[in-house]
Amino acid sequence: AYVEVGEPKRAVEHLVEALAIAQELGDQRMEGSLLGNLGLAYADMGEVQQALDCQKQALSIHRKIGHRPGEAEALENLGRAYAEIGQPQRAVDYYEQALEIVQSIGDRRAEGADLRYLGQAYLDMGVPERAAGYCEESLKIAHEIGDRRNEGASLGQLGRAHMAQGDVKRAMSAFQQALNIARQVGDRRGEAAWLSNLGQAYASTGQLDQAWDHHKQALSIYREIGDRRGEGDSLASLGLLAREGGDQHRARAAWTDALHSFEAIKDPRAGRVYGWLADLEPQS
Repeated sequence: AYVEVGEPKRAVEHLVEALAIAQELGDQRMEGSLLGNLGLAYADMGEVQQALDCQKQALSIHRKIGHRPGEAEALENLGRAYAEIGQPQRAVDYYEQALEIVQSIGDRRAEGADLRYLGQAYLDMGVPERAAGYCEESLKIAHEIGDRRNEGASLGQLGRAHMAQGDVKRAMSAFQQALNIARQVGDRRGEAAWLSNLGQAYASTGQLDQAWDHHKQALSIYREIGDRRGEGDSLASLGLLAREGGDQHRARAAWTDALHSFEAIKDPRAGRVYGWLADLEPQS
């Protein structure tokens, strides 16, 4: 349920309590399910190592009891966690395993999601043409079954593929559609993500004021839902915009905050931000 309301901090507290009860009762299927949801909540907070630990435990339990839907979900979530820490090839391996299972059991919603995740991973590996193909397959399934959340997410990833191919106009159209759907279905994290992507698109066309406004909106949402990684990314983007606009003081402030966000969750992007700060002119 935490994915719907976008409050991972509160979700973690409730899930930890529920997990203890499931373990006490010896309900392994419930334990596996709760571990998976707990892993997702940690991932939304940027706590990727804790997310990985939870998903690996969930996968082990689901395999032990022969629960195929739970196994597929844990595999998918492991892929998402590895994608978050910059290991897209490893993510692809998990997504492909998950996709094989959900296709065999006829879970169309999960099939659409896994196709989208594969597209995202190939985009991260620098293969936008293949990424676009997976996202279009995912979008087709979302339309067929009326899955609005995945429809929006697939449109957003398709927009990223268009950006990577240099088609900014099509990218912005896809991002705006994705943003509208995220708002309609209450997907706060998705809303922030597509605001960020729109900000990047505006920046690429030199519309720095619009880019700044979109990244600020994204930053506010990421802070609201407790997503430190998203917060760091938004601050890093704001710093780049400030530097491009010649405001080194503002860039320094944004990057200093971004560094704190990334360091808090041991995100390797902290090193890149540190380098940017070091390249700024010394303060007078």
